Amino acid sequence: MSNELKEKLEYVKKVLSEADTYGHAVSVLSYDQETICPPKGMEEQGEVMAFLANQAFKLTKADEFVEAENYLYDHRDELGEWDKALADNLHRAYEKEKNITPEKQMEFQLVYNKAFVDWSEARKASDFSLFKDSLLKVKNANAEAVSLRDDADSKPVIDHLLDDYERGITSKKLDELFGQCKERLLPLLEKIKSSKKEIRRDFMSIEVTDEQQKKMAEYLIDVLGFDLERGAFTTSEHPFTSGLGKDDTRITTHYYPTQFASSMYSIIHEGGHALFESNQPRENYEYFITDGKTLGMHESVSRMYENRIGRSREFVHLIYPKVCEIFPQVMDGVSEKELYEALNIVEPSLIRTEADEFTYTFHVIIRYEIEKELFEGKIDVEDLPRRWKEKYKEYLGVEPQNDREGVLQDVHWTSGFGYFPTYSIGNMYNAMYYNRMKNEIDINGCVEKGDLTTINNWMKENVFKKADRLAPSEWIKDITGRELTADDFLDYLEEKYSELYEL
Repeated sequence: MSNELKEKLEYVKKVLSEADTYGHAVSVLSYDQETICPPKGMEEQGEVMAFLANQAFKLTKADEFVEAENYLYDHRDELGEWDKALADNLHRAYEKEKNITPEKQMEFQLVYNKAFVDWSEARKASDFSLFKDSLLKVKNANAEAVSLRDDADSKPVIDHLLDDYERGITSKKLDELFGQCKERLLPLLEKIKSSKKEIRRDFMSIEVTDEQQKKMAEYLIDVLGFDLERGAFTTSEHPFTSGLGKDDTRITTHYYPTQFASSMYSIIHEGGHALFESNQPRENYEYFITDGKTLGMHESVSRMYENRIGRSREFVHLIYPKVCEIFPQVMDGVSEKELYEALNIVEPSLIRTEADEFTYTFHVIIRYEIEKELFEGKIDVEDLPRRWKEKYKEYLGVEPQNDREGVLQDVHWTSGFGYFPTYSIGNMYNAMYYNRMKNEIDINGCVEKGDLTTINNWMKENVFKKADRLAPSEWIKDITGRELTADDFLDYLEEKYSELYEL
């Protein structure tokens, strides 16, 4: 490595270290905003967050930094593997943001912050009109940000947005993958609805206390192997995970009095995200590449722990005694088999985060198709509640009675569009690498005896290790030797639910 390259690299890392300090502060404030910040304090706190994020943005817009990062990219073949990943990541961000001024970036941040505040109020009031104007501004901000890119006209706006969350994915590819899902799952859903199999579920809505749910959450966190010496958990309106630093990953859940399983599976889902964050290579922090992993990669892990592990017969066998102990009023006279079946019941419903594993894919498809129509100009923001109802009726045969259980249920649109498909892409990824993992370790045996350490170690070595250094297409091929496909996921659903419903 030449002296000039070495000096540029050291300078870039020095600036990124300073920017990371601002980013860390933003993450702490964001976590606070979504957990204990009083409603009337949210907007002011968001303005502080926007200011701090803008300070970090300014550091990376300085002429000297831009010149240095471009120099690194031009000489990336002279860099080691980790520094090359840094150069690639910086260049990718630069190409997307080089024409966005600090003033424009601040403007965007304030739009997203106001949208979050308005969404929170609208959700409480179950009134989309309180959020409509802010959401239109979010849409326009997304479109404007894309328009400022040199390659803005190379593909539709929705494809740019999808790529921001899952690098390399396109609407054409999603149409193909989701088309396969609809082709195979819709007929199976009809068979399930017609099945004579009766699954008991009366006990699933018996009232429990917040304290009971907290005890269960603590137990599940321990089972997963999430280290609370390097993490924390609390409650929020919408469960989420925040990776604040190499030894600080925080998760949230929510407690519903008559839905004890909701908190359980929120904790397992967010716990999966937390395991990914806290078990990534320490070098990721040293080389400033912790944001290289995509949302599809992340959701693959969270949904694997939530569903492939958490809803398996073996996991239910493992936790059954503890569920009986913590929720005696729920489990009186309920067998392990009845608990397993109830946790896997297929029941078309309105709320994505509470959806069963089988119908969940349709919740994602609905959001994707609505976003696509919105950016293709086929519908306007004011049409979203109506279109939402129509799509739910079309795919799942249910219809929201109010905005809270309809178009206002998700927080994601407050910060932009294009996120939702990553949940289903994640399901497809994890089905592929789960099939490899089960050939190398006894997953069911490990789960049944509570040995998630063996599973976590396999994930750490095969799934987490290179996630920030490889594009998604390279990453899944590195793990499985194959290109992304929906087949493994669909095969799994068909096999599991045909057995459960005795089809």
